[in-house]
Amino acid sequence: MAKIKVLHVTYDMRIGGTEQVIKNLIQGSDKNTFEMSILCIESPLGPFANELLEQDIKIQALSRRPGFDTKLITQIRHYIKENKIDIVHCHQYTPYVYGLFGSFYTNAKVIFTEHGRFYPDSSSWKRKLLNPLLNIFTAATTAISAATKQALFEFENIPNNKIQIVYNGIFGLKEDKDKTKLLSKELAFSEHVPCIGTIARLDPIKNHSMMLKAFKKALDTGLTCKLLLVGDGEEMPNIVKLVSELKLEKHVILTGYEPKPQNHLALMDIYLLPSLSEGTSMTLLEAMSMGKPCIVTHAGGNPEIVLDEVTGLVTPNDNEDAYAAAIVRLINDVQLQHKFGKTGKERFNQEFSIPNMANAYKAIYLKCLPKNKQAPIKSNG
Repeated sequence: MAKIKVLHVTYDMRIGGTEQVIKNLIQGSDKNTFEMSILCIESPLGPFANELLEQDIKIQALSRRPGFDTKLITQIRHYIKENKIDIVHCHQYTPYVYGLFGSFYTNAKVIFTEHGRFYPDSSSWKRKLLNPLLNIFTAATTAISAATKQALFEFENIPNNKIQIVYNGIFGLKEDKDKTKLLSKELAFSEHVPCIGTIARLDPIKNHSMMLKAFKKALDTGLTCKLLLVGDGEEMPNIVKLVSELKLEKHVILTGYEPKPQNHLALMDIYLLPSLSEGTSMTLLEAMSMGKPCIVTHAGGNPEIVLDEVTGLVTPNDNEDAYAAAIVRLINDVQLQHKFGKTGKERFNQEFSIPNMANAYKAIYLKCLPKNKQAPIKSNG
């Protein structure tokens, strides 16, 4: 039987959560059943594309024009027909609209995956009127968390019973102990001083400012601790300024962007995620894969990933007092750190592995196709 051709339609393949999910899904897919490719509606392709191109994955970039680009629809339709695509898997709303219109007058089935919502969430009356109609022509709709599913229903007017939750899957991280020791010396860490930290782009949505204020309050209780911030972005000047205003220069380390930060993560005793909004944070999953206890805000998919008082602590969104209290509590209770870390790693292995995600999408893909295209569903794990 010929392989089923799946085309992933997305913005680009720069470094980000959506792009990593696509990469992981392709790398974890059943190669005997599926042949996958990527069509980006914007240029340039981005760094994740290079890794996949080296693995002979076909990737093409288009150049979306401002406004509603009807030419882009024609280009997508041409790609689908020329490459005999069976399934068009669209990631995020705008690629979904273009991918769906591009699939008209072809035999391809369309799947829409929403990877997260922006805070504060909103939509428009036009989309609320249009989306139920678009859904009729959509073979399947998935969301990466229950919170994201609820947002699609509430803000996009997509029928709740038509949305399936598929949690993101990642490859678990492993540290290089020798490199971690060298990094510890480079950053002048002391093994007697706890380290907490986060890995995220420096963006207002990640709410680093609240975390810094909470960290200051935690230190004011007499706590001895280091805060390691890995990442870069538009908020860097504001974060540097706030660190100075709070007189935290001796306690906060800003590394900038790190392409492979697993050894930085290994240095953290506790992982922090203070976001105002999240879908399914990939770095949060990576922290759990390494057995790190986590403190997160009650935002988006965070409380679905980190179970409060089971794998970590969940605090009210944008509440620096509660976040400071959680930091103090967990740093002062090493036994609880170990407990959360152990149960978090177990939860990661059970729920957030790439085989789990790949098998879930495999079942969806096969269900969308005519019977003559289907094959028995076998687990990749």
